[in-house]
Amino acid sequence: MRKVVSVLLLVLMLVAVVGCSGNNNEEPVNPGADDLPEQLQAIVNRGKLLVGTKVDVPGFGYQNPETGDVEGLEIDIAKALAKKLLGDETLLETQGVTAQTRGPLLDNNEVDLVIATFTITEERKLSFNFTEPYFTDAIGFLVKKDLGATVIEDLDGLTIGVAQSATTKDALEERAAEVGVTFKYAEFASYPEINAALASGRVDAFSVDKSILSGYVNETTVILEEGFKPQDYGIACKLDNKDLAEYVQEFIVEIKADGTLDSMLAKWNLN
Repeated sequence: MRKVVSVLLLVLMLVAVVGCSGNNNEEPVNPGADDLPEQLQAIVNRGKLLVGTKVDVPGFGYQNPETGDVEGLEIDIAKALAKKLLGDETLLETQGVTAQTRGPLLDNNEVDLVIATFTITEERKLSFNFTEPYFTDAIGFLVKKDLGATVIEDLDGLTIGVAQSATTKDALEERAAEVGVTFKYAEFASYPEINAALASGRVDAFSVDKSILSGYVNETTVILEEGFKPQDYGIACKLDNKDLAEYVQEFIVEIKADGTLDSMLAKWNLN
């Protein structure tokens, strides 16, 4: 009887050892995601990073009409962030935003982050957390070639098409005061609408950041050489999402330092 009991105990011990060994060798579901702060862990548990992006800005966030895919610098940034946090760049869900909708989508927790040519301003910092800039641009003008305009003074008294809820109009007012001209304004919900208004003659110029304008140039239009009011783009999250903001800030610093961001900029001809 003693021998039987001893054998049974030995078998049980071996099973326990093998069981523990098997658990130690298992790969975690999300490598590197242990002991994350609550806000980050919630994203990991969901298994999807939700990001608001533009769908009408070639080079940054643009829905390719041939494939239906949204592509550009900011999509690549979002994919790299999903890979860092979730271990897989495909665990990303993007939602199209405009200058008017991106803030409310953050406020309503419909997206975790906005990566959508979102200019960092002191006023916006009161409502959202921003990373340091990943891109810096300047405001410019797209006009028809037959207008004959070459400098901002040539647009005195004309109608400028701008995006609703963007910082462009305020910047134009400041610049107009500096050079002694006045503008009329027409506001639109999206960049394609402004471009269509320019083509039809409803506005005399389309004004926004020059890199955005470059996606709308054709054989009949030209971007004026002058640019003004530097625009720094940052990744934004809700003001109370401090841990997420810190994580994303570290991510931006990392991809700047290791050359990843430079490679992305070169891929989309933005460097």
